[in-house]
Amino acid sequence: MSFHKTSPPELALPQPEEGTALYVHLPFCATKCHYCDFFSVPAEGQDLGGMVDAILVEAAGRAPKKPKTLFLGGGTPSLLPAKLLKRLLDGLQEITGWRDSVIEATAECNPESLDRDKARALLDLGIPRLSVGVQALDDEVLELFGRVHKGPDGLRALEAAREAGVEHLSADLIYAWPGQTLERWEHDLGEVLALTTQHISAYNLTYEEETRFKQWLDQGRLAKAPEELELTLFERARELCGEAGLGAYEVSNYSLKGHECLHNINYWKNGTYLGLGPGAVSKVGSVRAGNPRGIAPYLRWIESSGHATQWRDEPSDLTRLAEGWWLGLRLAEGLNPAQVRAAAHWNGPPDQDPALPVAREMIELGLLEIKTDLGEERFCLTPKGRPVADAIAVQFLRKVAGDCDPKSAPVGALE
Repeated sequence: MSFHKTSPPELALPQPEEGTALYVHLPFCATKCHYCDFFSVPAEGQDLGGMVDAILVEAAGRAPKKPKTLFLGGGTPSLLPAKLLKRLLDGLQEITGWRDSVIEATAECNPESLDRDKARALLDLGIPRLSVGVQALDDEVLELFGRVHKGPDGLRALEAAREAGVEHLSADLIYAWPGQTLERWEHDLGEVLALTTQHISAYNLTYEEETRFKQWLDQGRLAKAPEELELTLFERARELCGEAGLGAYEVSNYSLKGHECLHNINYWKNGTYLGLGPGAVSKVGSVRAGNPRGIAPYLRWIESSGHATQWRDEPSDLTRLAEGWWLGLRLAEGLNPAQVRAAAHWNGPPDQDPALPVAREMIELGLLEIKTDLGEERFCLTPKGRPVADAIAVQFLRKVAGDCDPKSAPVGALE
């Protein structure tokens, strides 16, 4: 897609309704991780304050009033000095009134930029939930990932947050990296769970296009973990988290009751959200749009247009229907087809819902089941289906929407 000198007014999104989820993308990191395909750049030499000011200009024209959730992602939001975090969050308060409306506010943090003072500053600014990118506890593995922190730093950051008074603490971990064993996974996960985090995100390593890991994989410098080991590590995570009281409310996410990530649940329920910052994606009603994945065009467009929408798309109702099934099935509670149809604005007769024949195929294969224990009929992944949720998603996208790539549907920055 070509870059315009300014962002054309016709690309601008409709104004989101009051209460719409708000995501803020802060694109700066200490360094670029080798597996990461989110838009981010090394912070050294960048104008961090200028980016904060630009995001606030964008917010003044686009942000929803009284958002129900606020999520600072990236990038590494904790890399910003406390004074810039204050400028950003105070500015968003003036524009949206978020401190008086949110039921959840989260900031992503990395161990190298999270200490007790930074955690305390975030708490004081109204961010009580921190998500810490621990990823692994082995120095060699972290070096392979391209991380700048050492193994003990991840645990130290979690302890610092706890000492600062953070009561909603999440940790990210990656499994199925080259050379990993079940014993090493049990060790890392056990160490993190021992720190009484309320939430764990455990992600199977993926080799995304345009990442260094994918390049190394294609060159034969890395080898994927065997599928049998991936499944073993996945099931062991569910067991260990369950033993610690953290239920699997989504395929890759575990929490104590009441500590689920509400912002991400809105994504999985195909809800509306507004993204600010370079590379951020938005979905308002049936319209999706995204900002450029670049610092210079983002800043230029904000200065000239007040917004930086690079692309805008309105998927068909069948695409929205397929995406509703793809996303909703990731949740342990599953989905109600009538609610998915309503969210997709698909108005055909319920018995002609094109997703239902696909669901019945998945039931025959033992990958889906129908539950009625919540007082309504809901389709859910079975234990056999959970590890292959992405493959099931492809079936819905291909057979309902005529698309076979889950990556074709921008759904924001999932934690």
